[in-house]
Amino acid sequence: MSKPKKAATRPPAPHAADSHDLIRVQGARENNLKDVSVEIPKRRLTAFTGVSGSGKSSLVFSTIAAESQRMINETYSAFVQGFMPSLARPDVDLLEGLTTAIIVDQERMGANPRSTVGTATDANAMLRILFSRLGKPHIGSPNAYSFNVPSVKASGAITVERGGKTKAEKATFFRLGGMCPRCEGMGSVNDIDLTALYDDSKSLNEGALTIPGYSMDGWYGRIYRGCGYFDPDKPIRKFTKRELHDLLYKEPTRIKIDGTNLTYAGLIPQIQKSYLSKDIDSLQPHIRAFVERAATFTTCPDCGGTRLSKEALSSKIKGKNIADVCAMQISDLAGWVRSVKEPSVAPLLAKLQHLLDSFTEIGLGYLSLDRPAGTLSGGEAQRTKMIRHLGSSLTDVTYVFDEPTIGLHPHDIERMNNLLLQLRDKGNTVLVVEHKPEAIAIADHVVDLGPGAGTAGGEVVFEGTVDGLRTSGTLTGKHLDDRASLKPSVRASSGVLKVRGADAHNLQDVDVDIPLGVLVVVTGVAGSGKSSLIHGSVADQHGVVVIDQGAIRGSRRSNPATYTGLLDPIRKAFAKANGVKPALFSSNSEGACPTCNGAGVIYTELGVMATVESTCEDCEGKRFQPAVLEYKLGDRDISEVLSMPVIEALEYFSEGEARTPAAHKILDRLADVGLGYLTLGQPLTTLSGGERQRLKLAAQMADKGDIYVLDEPTTGLHLADVEQLLGLLDRLVDSGKSVIVIEHHQAVMAHADWIIDLGPGAGHDGGRIVFEGTPADLVAARSTLTGQHLAGYVGG
Repeated sequence: MSKPKKAATRPPAPHAADSHDLIRVQGARENNLKDVSVEIPKRRLTAFTGVSGSGKSSLVFSTIAAESQRMINETYSAFVQGFMPSLARPDVDLLEGLTTAIIVDQERMGANPRSTVGTATDANAMLRILFSRLGKPHIGSPNAYSFNVPSVKASGAITVERGGKTKAEKATFFRLGGMCPRCEGMGSVNDIDLTALYDDSKSLNEGALTIPGYSMDGWYGRIYRGCGYFDPDKPIRKFTKRELHDLLYKEPTRIKIDGTNLTYAGLIPQIQKSYLSKDIDSLQPHIRAFVERAATFTTCPDCGGTRLSKEALSSKIKGKNIADVCAMQISDLAGWVRSVKEPSVAPLLAKLQHLLDSFTEIGLGYLSLDRPAGTLSGGEAQRTKMIRHLGSSLTDVTYVFDEPTIGLHPHDIERMNNLLLQLRDKGNTVLVVEHKPEAIAIADHVVDLGPGAGTAGGEVVFEGTVDGLRTSGTLTGKHLDDRASLKPSVRASSGVLKVRGADAHNLQDVDVDIPLGVLVVVTGVAGSGKSSLIHGSVADQHGVVVIDQGAIRGSRRSNPATYTGLLDPIRKAFAKANGVKPALFSSNSEGACPTCNGAGVIYTELGVMATVESTCEDCEGKRFQPAVLEYKLGDRDISEVLSMPVIEALEYFSEGEARTPAAHKILDRLADVGLGYLTLGQPLTTLSGGERQRLKLAAQMADKGDIYVLDEPTTGLHLADVEQLLGLLDRLVDSGKSVIVIEHHQAVMAHADWIIDLGPGAGHDGGRIVFEGTPADLVAARSTLTGQHLAGYVGG
């Protein structure tokens, strides 16, 4: 008997759910994108490359991540959405296959003076619980260890119901908080110089007050003149003790002036509330100058700068109070937590241990938990935000990173790459906007945008593997394997800047001679003390111009012309040519279109829905009144000038009737830093991180100085732009300036005349000079981490 034939087994058909393995974008038009369509593989690491301003952030952040967040927000009730920022739908035809997006961007952490690394990452919250359970003596709940919670005491009558009768009883309530009562949890107290507030030889009506905004013609003038506590025509030096006290110290009091209820407060409570309680860097420049002149900040004598009450400082675990452990370097604190063996709080210790180990793993072990969050660099802030996600059990999430290698030494970039691959291997989609070849090399998929920047970009010029990118012929592909070579000869210095006994932060009594008249690069691993050395010992000296990584502050009304001061000579040129006032040629002043107030668009609020933005019909988006647009300079009106790219404007203001040397000088600097494609009136809110950095560089190059200090100027720069930056640095040195650059980029190190390398490690393992000399000597010695990586880079 023959055996029946066995039917051939077919592989099971793939499940329909497994077919959604791509994120599809069709017809993206955000900012400068030109109908971009791409397919991005899920559960892979995709790098987005291209010159600064080519549209990478517009595609990744403004389109993919923005739509993901908007759709998540829409799952909440209308009531909850009312408390959330309303997001507009990106300008795109179709987005498919999106997953929940977690955005880890370069935005600095809030500069709130109460925010520290510990409060921003929940480490403080866990430590407070730990001390409330194990601290000896026991002083109370976790709030008793918080410098943001004041102690509260109250007493009064309460009504108690017993047996159907109500009875009034006296009760006292007390809650112990950890806030130091003297400095209110700020760690410093301020003293105010009264001579900076007023001129005592004048009366109020004669303009005695010298505080910005306290004019007698304005709101404050109405209150101080009409309060009745003193005579506004009497010179302040003739005030009685009572009158002077009321002018300076009187607590907020309700008063009535001309039938209107108002609040009067003395000058000092008023200034403390409006200026001194805010972060000084967030104030307008003229107010910041006043605060720096009028107020002196000293460490609080009661708490010694720890911000905590004496009760919180008295409670200890293993001989340390909560301020001691927050002041420890995080890598040391992790060891201290390991030594605390207490089964009753084991889950808390395990969670805290994991959090602290994540800091070390990500290269931030040199920080301390009491470090103010506003002092972190962009790269440090980004990695601090990453810590929340390292131990997450979530999978199938899209993580979006904006240049995670910013501020990282080549040694640290390897660690960052491993973390990105770990996130991918857990089953997540990782999208990275990146310029560094070492970070691009680990990508599974690359999307290259270009071919140029601004209006010359916004197209996908390559999609595929890293090897495919190398042979693609695109700007990124051509420069991917670029390696700067060591200079055959270096410039001789014209003198030295002596630094002696530098001990800021982790510096260990550093003595160093910084050569002048040459290009000096200060390098070392993140946290080794580079910024402490330069900003602590060099930046404050006379003739030093510092161009740091501080964020550009600007609203959607600010643009490159207003930020760089270019608009002033342009307005004056228009006013002179037409015989009218310069204020007419500002969209923030008299010349503004009255319908849209000079914004060019009308914003319509729709409650929980996204705000609708529509072009103003009266000015057609030009932002000026029709009468203003009739005035010409050369053959252009002011709106046409503001829509010009820098390169075109450079030619326009160099000859003929429109020749304006002051404007030409500023435009020259903008072109020098590679921003020739930007339009003069483009809102600052639409610029990429790299563009903002270079705009700041162009603006501050106008400052008169002999020594320029640049803090990581290659941030956000494409490989092709680094060459242009090196040319700019050479021109500065050749013009007789001394240039000191804090930098990790090997191309800048190779181009230096002199290198100062700090280390050998970070935090208390750093803070020493481990090498001084030429790049060639550093490569030959290979005695430091920097030397080893630079040797590998130049093929030495």
